[in-house]
Amino acid sequence: MLRGQEQALKVSILASGSSGNVTYIESEKKKLLVDSGLSGKKVTEQLKKINRDVADLDGILVTHEHRDHVHGVGVLARKYQLDVYANEKTWEAMDPLIGNIKTEQKYIFEMGKTMTIGDIDIESFGVSHDAIAPQFYTFHKNNKRFVMLTDTGYVSDRMRGILANADAYLFESNHDLEMLRMGGYPWHLKQRILGDKGHLSNEDGALALAEIIGDKTKRVYLGHLSKDNNMKELAHLTAESILAEKETGVGEAFAIYDTDPNEPTSLFII
Repeated sequence: MLRGQEQALKVSILASGSSGNVTYIESEKKKLLVDSGLSGKKVTEQLKKINRDVADLDGILVTHEHRDHVHGVGVLARKYQLDVYANEKTWEAMDPLIGNIKTEQKYIFEMGKTMTIGDIDIESFGVSHDAIAPQFYTFHKNNKRFVMLTDTGYVSDRMRGILANADAYLFESNHDLEMLRMGGYPWHLKQRILGDKGHLSNEDGALALAEIIGDKTKRVYLGHLSKDNNMKELAHLTAESILAEKETGVGEAFAIYDTDPNEPTSLFII
C-alpha cells in the first residue's frame, strides 16, 4: 500500500436509512463510529463485511438522540469500553435511552467546536432537525475532508460555507416529494418531514450539493433514504440530473454513490 493511503482517512457507511445509521471512519491511529443506530450485534456483522473488528473501535460520535442514531450506542460502549462524544444537551436527552455509561467514557463535544481525536481533527456544526441539539461532523486529515450531513430540514448559508469543497460527502436524500405527498403517512408526519426541522428531499439535497461541491470533491454518497417514500434509483437519478443541469462535473470530476440500510459501502479512501 502507498504511504499516502496509509495516512489517509478510510470510510464505510455501514448503514444509512430510516431504520438505522452507522458510519465507520478509520485513520492510522483511531477507529471511530459516527452514531450507532443498529443493535450491537448488527454493527458487529456490518464491520465484519468490511473486514474490520468491533473490538478494535476506539469511540462513537453521536449526532443526536433519535433511536435510528443511538440504538446500539450504550451496549457497544459498555461491552468494548468505548469513549462516547456528544454535546451536553444531546447527552441529557440520550442518557435515559442508552443506559449507564461510565463517567470516564463520556466526552462533551460542543456544537461549533473542533476536537482532535488521535490524528483526526473533527469539526462539529449544528443542523436544523427536531432533536434537542443536533450536530454533524466534518473530518479533517492531511488536507482532506469528509463531510457528513443528514437529518436536516434545510441547508443554511452558514452551513454551506462550512461544508464547501470537501473531498467526499455523505449527504441526505431522504424522500421523493411526490411519493411522500401521495403516500400513506398521516398528515402530521408528512408536515414534520417537509418542515424546516425535518429531512432534505432528493431535489433539495441535490440543489444544496450543487452549491457546495468544489474542485476537490470526488465522491458523493446519498444517505438516509426513506424506506417508504424513496427509492435508490429515484434519489440517484434526481441528484444526477440536477447536478448535471448545474454543470458541476458529475460523472466526470466526481461520482455519486448509493448507501443502503442493510449493506455497508466498500471501504473507500479519502
